[in-house]
Amino acid sequence: MLDWYVVEKVCAFLKRLKEMDIEPMPVSVNFSRWHLREEDMPKHLAEIVDFHHIDHRLIVLEITESAMIQEEELMQKTVTQLHENGFEFSIDDFGSGLSSLSLVADTLPDEIKIDRSLLKKNCETERERIILESIFLFANRLNIRTVAEGVETKEQYGFLRTCNCNLIQGFYFARPMPEGDFMQYLIDKRLPIEEEDILKIQTDTAAEQILLQAVYMRYPLIIYGNLTRNSFYMMSYKDFTAKSCPSTGTVDDLIEHGTLSMHPEDRERWHAMFCRENQLRLYREGKKEFHMITRQLGDDGIYRKVETSNYFVKSPATDDVLIISLCNNFESGEEQ
Repeated sequence: MLDWYVVEKVCAFLKRLKEMDIEPMPVSVNFSRWHLREEDMPKHLAEIVDFHHIDHRLIVLEITESAMIQEEELMQKTVTQLHENGFEFSIDDFGSGLSSLSLVADTLPDEIKIDRSLLKKNCETERERIILESIFLFANRLNIRTVAEGVETKEQYGFLRTCNCNLIQGFYFARPMPEGDFMQYLIDKRLPIEEEDILKIQTDTAAEQILLQAVYMRYPLIIYGNLTRNSFYMMSYKDFTAKSCPSTGTVDDLIEHGTLSMHPEDRERWHAMFCRENQLRLYREGKKEFHMITRQLGDDGIYRKVETSNYFVKSPATDDVLIISLCNNFESGEEQ
């Protein structure tokens, strides 16, 4: 079929780049939903790529959002097999009218390609910018690469640079060209990018994302809690000493879990300080923050000093008592 013919041609092209000592780049290949029904499709793809001695990571499979929705059960199975064979998977035309966040959650794509229809207002309306910023924000939180398709104007390009869009493609950079011209393009690496200080055109949402990244570097465990509604969710727990902490649930259960992981000599004062009743009391007394250093058992069986800083925060959308917990583990520790 045509899709397999294209894969053969792409692999041959990447092989020629390799032979010419031109650094190859990942190439996206569109597949129709009919291929999801093929027996051992990922295995067949691997055989073709291996025949040309190409790194599997250089081939990105694209399947349109609409096709995935029609074959959602098969899609989940296929994506799992693609990942097992070292390939990446991209949802094409995301936002074209059939967007399903459950589809993103269930299929675990490596990339989503934002449909050009979301740029039709040239990024000049607040509604369009908010929608795009929201997509980039949730994709970034899920470690999903984002690609904006069909970028044609300086206004679109300038806005997309401010909101954590990973890749931008479209006529703004180049139009389709013969293979020889494209190879020369890669050699010269000429990109029609007008440099501009990104901080001068930074949007509030993008600035907040940059700030969060800086905070994550200092505090690998960050918890957002609603003391009034007795709920919380984990914003980040990368590289924290103990990763067994539940990612969401009730604040009461979170404190009980944390108490059990503390050093026996620290458990009583930890629970007394961080139990929900005490936190609400501190808030009523006008406290804006409180801190404590304890010893917590890590996944490696070693107790490490952990600094926990709790900050009461205010949201304009609710009168609930909200709190942000910033936790940092120290390097040294003692075995259990």
